[in-house]
Amino acid sequence: MANRRIEMYEYQEALYRMRKGQTDRAISRDGVLGRHKAAAFRLLARQQGWLEEDSPMPEAAQVVALLAARMKGSRGFSGAQPVSSVATHAERIKRWFEGGVKGVAIHAALVRDHGFTGHYSAVRRYLNKLKAGVPVEATMILDFAPGQAAQVDFGAGPTLLDLSSGKPVRTWFFVMTLCFSRHQYVEFVWDQSSETWQRCHHHALRHFGGVPARIIIDNPKCAITRAVTDDPEVQRAYAECAQGYGFIVSPCPPADAAKKGIVESGVKYVKCNFLPTRSFRDLEDLNCQALDWVMHTAGNRIHGTTRQRPLALFELERKSLKSLPERAPEVCAWARPKVHRDAHVQFDYCLYSVPYALIGQLLWLRATSQQVVLLDDAYRILAAHPRGQRRGQRHTNDDHLPPAAQAWKMQSPAYCLERAKQVGPACLALVRRMFGDRVLDRLRGVQSLLRLAQTFGAKRLEAACVRIGEVDRVSARTVRLMLEKGLEQATEPVAPATSPIYQGQGRFYRKPKASVAASMH
Repeated sequence: MANRRIEMYEYQEALYRMRKGQTDRAISRDGVLGRHKAAAFRLLARQQGWLEEDSPMPEAAQVVALLAARMKGSRGFSGAQPVSSVATHAERIKRWFEGGVKGVAIHAALVRDHGFTGHYSAVRRYLNKLKAGVPVEATMILDFAPGQAAQVDFGAGPTLLDLSSGKPVRTWFFVMTLCFSRHQYVEFVWDQSSETWQRCHHHALRHFGGVPARIIIDNPKCAITRAVTDDPEVQRAYAECAQGYGFIVSPCPPADAAKKGIVESGVKYVKCNFLPTRSFRDLEDLNCQALDWVMHTAGNRIHGTTRQRPLALFELERKSLKSLPERAPEVCAWARPKVHRDAHVQFDYCLYSVPYALIGQLLWLRATSQQVVLLDDAYRILAAHPRGQRRGQRHTNDDHLPPAAQAWKMQSPAYCLERAKQVGPACLALVRRMFGDRVLDRLRGVQSLLRLAQTFGAKRLEAACVRIGEVDRVSARTVRLMLEKGLEQATEPVAPATSPIYQGQGRFYRKPKASVAASMH
């Protein structure tokens, strides 16, 4: 109680009691002023002639001015003012305070680096004096007419088990609050992507049954691509959503959350009044409980600002909302991908093909839940694919590939066998033997063999295959050399391609005497 702040009305009460003859002890016993302060104040009042009942009571401003000039100590008005233990570090503390350093960190730095032995409370008292000298920024209350605006924000939700991955995943909750009635919509989601942001808008507006004139948002990346005060840039997909519903996007200035304080309070209300003491099986159960809470608890409470029930005010505001469009805008995403060397672009961890002539160029990509469309700068459609449903999925149109790749994909083993059959039985037999290799993939060799029919004709290729079959060779290169030299029509049998060194004996054959002699040495 020694450091208790004495209010002006308490000094006036004490002065009134002194004029009526009460002692300092009686005043102290009634809790008006401490005995020592009462004695010091009595001395001051006697000097000013205030204790005479015939004299008028002094004005409050006069007492305050005199006290400010005469107050010296905590136990009276004549003692010396004690020196604070942080006085020698005042400039240093002030510099840290202006730099945003917290009091605990300041006290720790003084103890660690400057030999300070005082208590943290001394630092705290000095910081309070510095804070008192900082002017408070004025603000204003934002009033909204019915249907004029809604405010939107995300908040951090509980961690739930994701059934698709089997891992615990952090959830988020989307809140849209109508500014006039304070009626809100709450939905829990897995992410804060642009498509999730738009989908939540669809659900919220259908929940309200209408569209407010403008929607006030912060600057999330799913909605704003450039967050600046004077010229913000709206994310393209969100702009389509706003145009489809007919509302105006109103971003707050960066780092100025007070401009959407209504929904900020709504997010805090969900965190403090809905999430605690509840348990949830999965995301579906969480959203069912949230909707029930909004309609039966949050909607029927007496709101702290309006002093009315949000659902009651919503019945008035509903008539001022604009009608929902006959056809809701599509939930979509826009991207600016670059065409890779394999004639594919990547979006959301999936690959989509485009004509190979566009390799290295930047394209426009528009993705909905079912389709991905690629466009050039003139917004002409270059390719369209079904939307990939899993990471790593590839959608390829063979017509988009370069000719060599198309030929490779078209000339499958089944295709090559059919072409070899058209050439002749010897060619078909050679191709089958090449495909029968259990070690080496012979598809490219078979394709090279069949292309020889275009250069030398099918009859000559069949004749070469007959000749190569006589020596039990399986080589497309040998067939090509025979055709280039015209050997497929020769009457002499083709000699086996073996070295004369091994003629007449085994390749690793060694005479017994030579083997014994070698072992002795």
